Amino acid sequence: MTKLVRELVEPVMVAAFEGWNDAGEAASLAVEHLAREWGAYELCALTPDDYYDFQVTRPRISVVDGEVGGIEWPTTRFRVARPPGSGRDVVLVTGPEPNMRWRSYTADLLAVARELGVRRAVMLGSLLADAPHTRPIPVSGMASPVELGAGLGLETTTYAGPTGILGVAHEAFGSAGLETVSLWASIPHYVAQPPCPKATLALLAWLEDLLGLRMPLGDLPEDAVSWETNVDELTAEDEDIAAYVRGLEEAKDTADLPEASGDAIARDFERYLRRRDES
Repeated sequence: MTKLVRELVEPVMVAAFEGWNDAGEAASLAVEHLAREWGAYELCALTPDDYYDFQVTRPRISVVDGEVGGIEWPTTRFRVARPPGSGRDVVLVTGPEPNMRWRSYTADLLAVARELGVRRAVMLGSLLADAPHTRPIPVSGMASPVELGAGLGLETTTYAGPTGILGVAHEAFGSAGLETVSLWASIPHYVAQPPCPKATLALLAWLEDLLGLRMPLGDLPEDAVSWETNVDELTAEDEDIAAYVRGLEEAKDTADLPEASGDAIARDFERYLRRRDES
């Protein structure tokens, strides 16, 4: 492991993995956004030969002035940042979902987390769902221990079936005694192509509540408005799709009615007060 520039203070890990767990690249873009906004520095990376099939997840070549400038190998990177005004550190983890040896891979992730003193890990993911683009992006998930998610008001997932590295890592971290939360943003399946800044914003909003840290949003709010406007225009060109979206809207609005004055509004109000106090 690279030598730490300084001793980490109450570090929390935030991880996202490209590929199956990352519809619309919403999760990986959230972590990359934070790394950029917080000026994170790279700490270490896992050996790529152990976990990637390079015929499936290919390295990238760069050419400078007609000559090979270097090879970028697919790997999982660990970066560290101290958010402005915060007394704690955030370990940011990104990389493609590994192609093999998942149990060894998660053991390596856990070993790094333990060496850094991480006691809580947050896994970010995104999936395709029957969600209308005109409504807030739903975020569901799970927590270990379960009481942690209940205290956050997290809508617990009831999914059972094939999983990706996110689910495997969550189980490994939770079983090792680390507080572990997985957050999944639901991407409208009819606009699955990346990026999806509205979903990235939804994940950051939950992350803000979970960590008690103000998330730097940058241009994401404006990007989200532009994204929704563009999707509005695309769906308006096809009456069948427009009718389908209206059906999704009606179903979503009906499902949300019982919660119109519940925890979701309270959470949004608390977030508003926090941002006003910090501005």
